[in-house]
Amino acid sequence: MAGQKKPWGGRFSEPTDRKVEDFTSSLHFDKRLYPYDIEGSIAHCRMLAAQEIISSGEAEKIISGLQDILQSIEKGEFSFSSDLEDIHMAIEKSLIDRVGDVGGKLHTARSRNDQISLDMRLYLRDEVKNILDLLAGLQTSLVDVAKREIDTILPGYTHLQKAQPVLLSHYLLAWWEMLDRDASRLRGCRDRLNVMPLGSAALAGTGFPIDREYVAELLDFPGISRNSMDSVSDRDFVAEFIFDAGLMMMHMSRFCEDLVIWSGGEFGFVNISDAFTTGSSIMPQKKNPDVAELIRGKTGRVYGDLIAILTIMKGIPMTYDRDLQEDKEPLFDAVDTVKACLAVLSDMTGNLKFNRGRMLEAAAGGFSTATDVADYLVMKGIPFREAHGIVGHLVGYCIEKQKDMQSLDIEEIRLFWKDADDNIYACMSVNGSINARNIAGGTAGEAVLRRIKEIESMAL
Repeated sequence: MAGQKKPWGGRFSEPTDRKVEDFTSSLHFDKRLYPYDIEGSIAHCRMLAAQEIISSGEAEKIISGLQDILQSIEKGEFSFSSDLEDIHMAIEKSLIDRVGDVGGKLHTARSRNDQISLDMRLYLRDEVKNILDLLAGLQTSLVDVAKREIDTILPGYTHLQKAQPVLLSHYLLAWWEMLDRDASRLRGCRDRLNVMPLGSAALAGTGFPIDREYVAELLDFPGISRNSMDSVSDRDFVAEFIFDAGLMMMHMSRFCEDLVIWSGGEFGFVNISDAFTTGSSIMPQKKNPDVAELIRGKTGRVYGDLIAILTIMKGIPMTYDRDLQEDKEPLFDAVDTVKACLAVLSDMTGNLKFNRGRMLEAAAGGFSTATDVADYLVMKGIPFREAHGIVGHLVGYCIEKQKDMQSLDIEEIRLFWKDADDNIYACMSVNGSINARNIAGGTAGEAVLRRIKEIESMAL
C-alpha cells in the first residue's frame, strides 16, 4: 500500500511502499526541531526577497504562513502526518496548504541537506546554553555545601583505602573543578558549531545570487561555512557535544558512586534526603539511593550515544547520505539525559546531610597521618625514602600491637627513630595534617576559603 505523492516524486513511476515510508520517516523524532526549522525558513525567505529572487509580497505571504504554523504547533493544533518524511516536509506541505503554490517557492536555493544542518546547529546552540545554566546550578550547589561544611573533616581515599584526611569542602570543590572544565569544553563546542551552513544546498552550493552573510546576521551566527561539501556532511559538532556530555556524565557518575557508598551503613557518612531516595517493595527498612544509581546507569546510555554517532559517521562517503538521519536520536537522547541528570543532582546535592562525627572518626583511623610523620622526619634532615621506611616500620609495629600512632609512648617511637621527642605527636593529629597543607590547591581551611572566594568572584 502506497502513501501520498512526494514533493520529490517527479522522476518516479511508482509510489513509495508503505513499509518504506514508515522505515524512512524521521518525523516522529525530528519534529522537535520545528521552531528552528521555521526560524531558519523565515530568515531564508527574507533573504530571497532582499535578493529579489522572490517578491516582497510573496515573502510576506510565506512568512505569515510560517508564523501561523508555529502558533498552530505550539497550541497543539498541528497534525503531524505519518505520511510525511520529516519536519521539513511537514512544514512545507502545511505552508502550501495554507498559502497556496507560492509556499513552494520557499525551498528555492536550499536543500534539506543544508536545512537540517542549520536546524541542528540552532537547536544545539540553544541547548548548550541551557546545559551551561544547569552546570552552573550544580556548581553553585557544591559551593554552597562546601561553605556550610567548611570545617567538616573527611577521610581521603586512594584505591578505596584510607589515605589522608581532607576537608569535605575541599572534596566538594574537586567536583566543581571538573564541572568547570566541562563548561569550558561546552563553550568551545558552541563556538565551533556556531557557523551558518545554509546556502550549501545539496552539496555544491547554489547558482542563485543569495546573500549568506545576511542570513547569518538574521540568525545571529558570527560567520558562514566555507565549503559546501563539508557543510552538508559535517556532524563533528554532534560528536563533540556528545563526547562533552559523556565527560559530564562520567563526572556526575563518580560523585554519585561516592554518595552510594557513603550512604550505606558500613560508611554512614551521608544521609541522602528522602525526596531523592526510594524504598523496597519487599523490605520495609530499605532506603535506596536510586537517583544516584540512575545517574550512574544513564552515563552508559550517553556513552552509547557517542559510539552510535561515531559509528554512523565512520563509513559515510562524501557528502550527505541517509545514514545521517540517524544522527538526531543520539543527540536528542544525550541532551535530554544530561539535562535531567544535572537538574536532579543539583537539587539532591543541596539537600545532603553529612555525619560529621562519623567522618571525623574515620579520618582519624587507618594511620591517615603517616605521611605527615614522614614529612616531619624529612624536616629533621632525614631523606624522604628513609623517612618513609621508618614510618612504615612504625605503622607495622602499631598494627602488631593493635595501637594507633598517637597512643604510642615516646620510647616506642624511639625504637624506630632514636632522636624522637614529644614534638612528633603534633604532626599525628588530623587537624594538624589538614592545616599543614595551606598551599594553593591544598586541603587546609584557609586554602579552601581562598578558592571559594576566587570562585565567587568569577561569578560576579
